[in-house]
Amino acid sequence: MIGLLASTSTAAAVDAVANVALLIVAASMACSVIRLVRGPTLPDRVVALDLLGVLSAGAIALYSIRTHESTLLPVAIVMALVMFVGTVAFALYLERRARP
Repeated sequence: MIGLLASTSTAAAVDAVANVALLIVAASMACSVIRLVRGPTLPDRVVALDLLGVLSAGAIALYSIRTHESTLLPVAIVMALVMFVGTVAFALYLERRARP
């Protein structure tokens, strides 16, 4: 009986921490959207878009933890990798564009 109580209180604590983390990620997403809209330069917007993608992947991972759905974790990993590759490609584009 004690093990059952410990596991339910642990699950409740994990859910509470996941809820708080989701709120923090949502606030970070809002700040990223503001940076995406305001700019002022194109690289700032690209970094904000990359951050938005990574935060989305984090939100998916947190939702997966909260709902105990491990099938969503590969989605978050692939999304983060695609966002990283896109940012690297854009950095190469900017570097080549800057050269005469």
